[in-house]
Amino acid sequence: MKSNNPLLEEFEYAPFSKIKDEHFKPAITASIEQARKEIEEIANSAEAPDFKNTVEALEFSGKQLDRVTSIFFNLNSAETNQEIQKIAQEVSPLLSEFRNDVILNKDLFKRIKSIYEKKDELDLNTEQATLLDRKYKAFSRNGANLPDEKQQELRDIDKELSSLSLKFGENVLAETNKFELHLTNEEDLKGLPESFKEEAHGFARSRNKEGWIFTLEYPSFLPFMKYAENRELRKKMLLAFGSKAFHNDELDNQENVLKIVKLRHKRANLLGFETHAHFVLEERMAETPEKVIKFLEDMLEKAKPAAEKEFKELEGFAKETGGIDRLQKWDSAFYGEKLKQKLFNLDDEKLKPYFKLENVIDGVFTVAGKLYGLQFNEVNNIDKYHPDVKTFKVSDENNNEVATFYADFHPRPGKRDGAWMTGYKPQYVENGKNERPHISIVCNFTKPSEKEPSLLTFNEVTTLFHEFGHALHGMLADTTYPSLSGANVYWDFVELPSQVLENWCYEKEALQLFAKHYKTGEVIPMELVEKIKESANFHEGMATLRQLSFGLLDLSWHAIDPTGINDVKAHEDKAFEPTKLYPDVPENCMSTAFSHIFQGGYSSGYYSYKWAEVLDADTFEYFQENGIFSREIATKFKDNILTKGGTEHPMTLYKRFRGKEPHPDALLKRAGLIKK
Repeated sequence: MKSNNPLLEEFEYAPFSKIKDEHFKPAITASIEQARKEIEEIANSAEAPDFKNTVEALEFSGKQLDRVTSIFFNLNSAETNQEIQKIAQEVSPLLSEFRNDVILNKDLFKRIKSIYEKKDELDLNTEQATLLDRKYKAFSRNGANLPDEKQQELRDIDKELSSLSLKFGENVLAETNKFELHLTNEEDLKGLPESFKEEAHGFARSRNKEGWIFTLEYPSFLPFMKYAENRELRKKMLLAFGSKAFHNDELDNQENVLKIVKLRHKRANLLGFETHAHFVLEERMAETPEKVIKFLEDMLEKAKPAAEKEFKELEGFAKETGGIDRLQKWDSAFYGEKLKQKLFNLDDEKLKPYFKLENVIDGVFTVAGKLYGLQFNEVNNIDKYHPDVKTFKVSDENNNEVATFYADFHPRPGKRDGAWMTGYKPQYVENGKNERPHISIVCNFTKPSEKEPSLLTFNEVTTLFHEFGHALHGMLADTTYPSLSGANVYWDFVELPSQVLENWCYEKEALQLFAKHYKTGEVIPMELVEKIKESANFHEGMATLRQLSFGLLDLSWHAIDPTGINDVKAHEDKAFEPTKLYPDVPENCMSTAFSHIFQGGYSSGYYSYKWAEVLDADTFEYFQENGIFSREIATKFKDNILTKGGTEHPMTLYKRFRGKEPHPDALLKRAGLIKK
């Protein structure tokens, strides 16, 4: 294909350096047209429908569109600007309309349905049977069986939801970028580590200002809340962070939240489901909202007594050491850190010199090498979208290509908060060739300063391992079909590979490989390793309660009929009641910036972090019984979980790996919530 648009040329690697913003919309519209032609050919084929000419043909249609949109939407998260955001608003309805045109194509559905109805007579292997099931459900669960007027209603809802979700995310990013705490009096910096002050000073200079600037980006916000002695400034930061998109102005998300949940409910009802959560959970391990609520309430019953005890101790400590009468949310991280230091003589500043970013990257690569025989070689001949991005070729022990890996570690104004894994090309097999994936992780770690390299907090170390666990799921994929490859699994199973890898961060055997002082090269002292392990369960009750509160908030929006809800804050307060420890902050609202459920794919699925923790604790217990670098167990995990993607039901895969169903006791023991 010859054109002057690099996105419409054939390319193996995303041609970032050649792409201009104005290329995106024409490339997406042209790719939609190309995909539309491919769909028409399948739907109107004169041949009798069979698995190959219909199901498989549909699976491999629209490849160009998938590549172009993955580049575009990944950039909209990691390196956006106003032009890209404007294009996103313009193309999202077009993509939504195209998806609906496919799903609601009567001739195509007729062909799929005829194959599905005689599936037992077909000689399909497991992966083919799963693909057929997924394709049929993609149609039936999205309105293919509805009458015409209802299908049109569904199209209108999807179009509006697509636009609202984008707007929600843009508002959160704009609010994050808008706020800065600009300090010029050094007295206000009391308690802050030198390296952190240096970074804030550098940031102020970059904005041509005197003094120090702190922002709502995690690497700036979290250390400020943890170390700043000035309580009023902590309050100011917390209020800014917690009130994102909750100011009754043009960036306010309250109306967007209400519209999104009501449209999702209406959509679920149209499709014959009681609520949005019933619709979503039909295709999850958990199956129903009732099961999820029972799971969360069971965990709450175990965690709440521990959380209340921890909170009481923390409040007593704050009273005794800081004269604080009532512990507030802006005191939590500060006094939590002080108490942790007192109990374990351990703080992030002591640990950070041992976690230079480059060493941690080497560490996670070494762990992957020991477990799965992978090798990572940094290369500089692959196009990137920003100079911060690092690119690696991944190969196995026989030097076969496994994947291409992109890593983007530092915050920028055009990058959304948090950390995530994504891809620029999926793994699949076509015409006998195993196409290897291009996988990316994006994080927001402290940038190197003039005086020192990027040094990670221990929490950032676990975040890197977490995202890399997702990346392994993508890189080691070995399936025939792209839609069943890598992390294309049930949402409450997707966190298993990521969460399980975090466990290695706490193990002496693993830490000795990479936790080395950036100045002296000294390996992290074993007493610090012991303290990391000892402190792993510090305030675990409160941390568990916090996670459960997010899961319950998610379901409070999606597992009921939300049509009567008109006050976002009042609804949220009610949802948080069972997990409440701190006094409420009237100025703050979590829902208006809860991107996981209103912009990401976690609606009715936030519980899956805890659900996957049960799987991960059970999995790691198996490793511990056999040695954390046991090749035998790692190979079983790779062969039954990582390579298989979504080709079979997750519980089938898990039982094949573990020999039994997971038991929550492993998690409760690890968390110190029940006795070992």
